[in-house]
Amino acid sequence: MSLADRAEATGAPAFVPDPRLTNEDLAPAEKRNWKVFDLFAMWMSDVHNLGNYTFAAGLLVLGMNVWQVFTSLLVGFVLIYVGMNWMGKIGQRHGVPFPVVSRISFGVWGANIPALIRAVIAIMWYGIQTYLASVAVNVMLLAAWPGLKSLTESSFLGLDTLGWISFVSLWLIQAAIISRGMETIRRFQDFCGPAIWLVMIALAVWILAKAHWTISLTSTPHPVSTGEQWRQWFGAIGLILATYGTLMLNFCDFSRFAPDYRTVRRGNFWGLPINSTAFVVVSVIVTAGSLEVFGEAITDPAELVAKVGNTWVLVVAALTFAVATMGVNIVANFVSPAYDLANVWPQKISFRVGGMISTVAALVVTPWNLFSNPTVVNYFLGGLGAFLGPLFGVIMVDYYVIKRGRVDVQQLFDAAPGSPYHYRKGVNPKALWAFLPSAAVAAVLALVKTFSDVAPYSWFIGTALAAGLYLTLCRRDRAPVLAPAPVPAAEEV
Repeated sequence: MSLADRAEATGAPAFVPDPRLTNEDLAPAEKRNWKVFDLFAMWMSDVHNLGNYTFAAGLLVLGMNVWQVFTSLLVGFVLIYVGMNWMGKIGQRHGVPFPVVSRISFGVWGANIPALIRAVIAIMWYGIQTYLASVAVNVMLLAAWPGLKSLTESSFLGLDTLGWISFVSLWLIQAAIISRGMETIRRFQDFCGPAIWLVMIALAVWILAKAHWTISLTSTPHPVSTGEQWRQWFGAIGLILATYGTLMLNFCDFSRFAPDYRTVRRGNFWGLPINSTAFVVVSVIVTAGSLEVFGEAITDPAELVAKVGNTWVLVVAALTFAVATMGVNIVANFVSPAYDLANVWPQKISFRVGGMISTVAALVVTPWNLFSNPTVVNYFLGGLGAFLGPLFGVIMVDYYVIKRGRVDVQQLFDAAPGSPYHYRKGVNPKALWAFLPSAAVAAVLALVKTFSDVAPYSWFIGTALAAGLYLTLCRRDRAPVLAPAPVPAAEEV
């Protein structure tokens, strides 16, 4: 139902949204057909990737045992589940994407600040994830057909011929999927999320059989002191929260399509504490099995699959890992910038156009060069990533504590000076005063080596600091400004 139709249905005066603030994609969702399985599959798409496998396996190598990895990441995913429900409720209740949700706290024009920060991070990682998927495919292709090695002997712009073939192939497939809109994305992730489980289960059975079904759940290849294990245990929680802080910020982009909040909670429950924890546990068990069988902890699943020695297994695994990485890429790194860029110029940029701009930008920045440059990855992307916690803190406090969930959705599309979300020239200065110093502190903690011991907690600290500052600045505003906007019975929460 459009904003104008909603006003007519409730008997309110006809409302004409400002064309500078709306288009078909930014308006409240009319089609609410995402069920529990769709959200569950979305989380499978986001979690089942090479990066998460390597992260979990790396914790074992650092000195934690299987049980410690399991418990730390379970706690982390429970916390993520709570945060996703908070943001998910906003999206489901009002039906709008992240940049429009940001208008509630940052103002109708100020919302472009969090939107563009999120977009830049997503575009960079979109390219990097595509590159990492192509590397995994290359490893398995070379293992299956050694003759392809001749394609790695010449390079252009820092990438060899085989690398270009794999990268461009994956890039084109993703572009074809995302150019068809959110409904195609929903159907694709329903497939690719479960696909990787088949390979993971087969890999686990194979490695356990090779280990004669005996692996240690309490040992680690690099034992450390009890104090260091506890430090790593808490650090793992902080790191997994920082990793998912990106999607936590814009989860409303997906929950807006759910028919009710119960669907959001159930999809998140099965996708996060249950499925995500199970995936990392299987990843760690497979790594522990590789230690038992090969005498070393192999943290790269592509390398482990290559040891199977069967060409067809390599081909199937390569395709599956590629599909899984495309799944997480589309979920975590495409949907957000597509909406974010549309928010900058709604009259000219739709969701599809924003998505195409994102994919082209992800190619132009030559992500393999970005990934090989620690300065760019650690300082640029790491610094921007540290900003996401403070943004989340401001948005959550503003919605749940200051405005107490009472939002006039129509006014989010009104740029007139009298609009409650116009603030000062379209920007809420209090949100900026809370965000900027908190983001600076979070970035320093995340990037400066002196604070390396607290770096895993930079997301926590930035979120708490921004929330506290914003609450202090708005202490006199903690009364409902607007009555809840009436909605049709079918959309009530």
